[in-house]
Amino acid sequence: MCGIVGAVAKRNVQGILLEGLKRLEYRGYDSAGMAILSDEGRLNRQRAAGKVAMLEERLEASPLAGHVGIAHTRWATHGRPSEHNAHPHQSGESLAVVHNGIIENHETLRDELEGQGYVFTSETDTEVVAHLLAREFTLSQDLPTAVRNAVALLEGAYALAVVHKAQPDMIVGARKGSPLVVGVGVEEAFLASDPLALLQVTDRFMYLQEGDVVCLAPGGDIVVHDTAGEHQKRPVQTFEHGDGAASKEGYRHFMLKEIYEQPQVIAATLEGRLSDRHVLVNSFGTEAEPLFGQVRQIHVIACGTSYHAGMVARYWLEKYAGVPTQVEVASEYRYREVVVPDGTLFVTLSQSGETADTLAALRFAKERGYVGSLAICNVPGSSLVRESDLTLMTQAGPEIGVASTKAFTTQLVALMLLTLSLGRVRGMDEADETRIVQSLRALPRLIGQVLALDGDIERLSTEFAEKHHALFLGRGAHFPIALEGALKLKEISYIHAEAYPAGELKHGPLALVDSEMPVISVAPNDELLDKLKSNLQEVRARGGELFVFADEQANLKESEGVRVLRLPHVDDALAPILYTLPLQLLSYHVAVLKGTDVDQPRNLAKSVTVE
Repeated sequence: MCGIVGAVAKRNVQGILLEGLKRLEYRGYDSAGMAILSDEGRLNRQRAAGKVAMLEERLEASPLAGHVGIAHTRWATHGRPSEHNAHPHQSGESLAVVHNGIIENHETLRDELEGQGYVFTSETDTEVVAHLLAREFTLSQDLPTAVRNAVALLEGAYALAVVHKAQPDMIVGARKGSPLVVGVGVEEAFLASDPLALLQVTDRFMYLQEGDVVCLAPGGDIVVHDTAGEHQKRPVQTFEHGDGAASKEGYRHFMLKEIYEQPQVIAATLEGRLSDRHVLVNSFGTEAEPLFGQVRQIHVIACGTSYHAGMVARYWLEKYAGVPTQVEVASEYRYREVVVPDGTLFVTLSQSGETADTLAALRFAKERGYVGSLAICNVPGSSLVRESDLTLMTQAGPEIGVASTKAFTTQLVALMLLTLSLGRVRGMDEADETRIVQSLRALPRLIGQVLALDGDIERLSTEFAEKHHALFLGRGAHFPIALEGALKLKEISYIHAEAYPAGELKHGPLALVDSEMPVISVAPNDELLDKLKSNLQEVRARGGELFVFADEQANLKESEGVRVLRLPHVDDALAPILYTLPLQLLSYHVAVLKGTDVDQPRNLAKSVTVE
């Protein structure tokens, strides 16, 4: 979603801010802007609807210069995408603010501020924050104090960066429910919603905690106060992924690069967490083994692609660990009366660790008597990681493409590690555990073999370029993989796609099948294969065109209207991970053929930090 960049430096900050915005383009946005305090004491601003390139053109024509500035990419929530709704928002000619999140009481505050004479020029909730800050500054004549007083009146989620020409040597930031990090430089300091925005200037970051207010001042001075107003020292961490993580490195799109990175990132996620025959339970934390011994049920909470990963894990956890498992969409979970049986573990899945609905669910769950909470996440220092009892970090590295690929498969690997860890504590058959552990070690090699089929999948994709609908089928743990395949296709190619358990064909979806409705199925060589074959025959009998990704040992043959792509044999337990790859590649190549924006599909954002 929206992106924030700020800088206090000894050099002109325009280039730093602009480069930061470019590095945040992957998050999804519809306008961009920048405000810089000049050495002459003026607050100068440039904004543009559309891409960062539009803002860059305006800056080339009318550059901004100064040592303190803030910048933003906006994803519209309140008010249509337009220049007058773009950030930064100002109050008069003195104060400017950029904001991520949603202010839920903005209408009440707007009425109050209009009654006090403040004039609004946009439709946004953020302009309310600008005028509120201006009012509080008038009262206190101190920007950090004004920010602390203003945020106390805000309801909702926010990450803020504020400048004022009366104190032109500082930026003040604040966060609640939306991420904000401080970049630590050499006699310079930076602010951003994502470390990737600042990797061109630093790899050292301070992750602000919920309710923090931070002041960035000359010489790199950084002062943090918590919600109680107490001075705090937040630890400085070195970013683990190199600057190259934000470049395509010769690939046409970030999505394709990230698909091809999966053998490496899965190997990294497994590294140090397996013995010859077991998962090292302490990979989840020193308290994991005694806590896992108390687990009698599991609630998995997630959104989007992560929700599909949780659905796969339900099959694993119940089959191999014998733990009843419930999987819920985070945005629905806390709006019902949740029954929490004794011994229930609360598991959250999030690539960013800042997904608003998932975070809210975790905070809701803390009051519901769970035995503990576990976060599976890709971002150290994120809110989800800090607020959970146990964590397991995936090692996907930064994922730039909006359509998740490597983050999904590393989540699945992490969930299998959880399954085996719980199974071991609960007396899982050692032969099964050893077999799956050995299969996990072989998984990166098998994924490499699937990627070698990319050319064949690209040729298959030509059959979809003129289609408007598609149906994905799977059985058992592969039904969620069918859901994920349909999601990928609709996300980036804009083809309407649905997924069903193959056994549900006769209960409605079969009415949709004709020669214009391609049907995609995954067919691992498992106990449900024969039933799946019968379901596929139902499709052919209605004239449907079948595209089957099948195990090389599945004995499925091509015929008229049936295309079969054979995948290497893999252990049944890990087949859902392997069969994800061809569906990712298929959706990618279809999107390329259709000419859509693969990495930044319309209306979508990478990190959903508002409800």
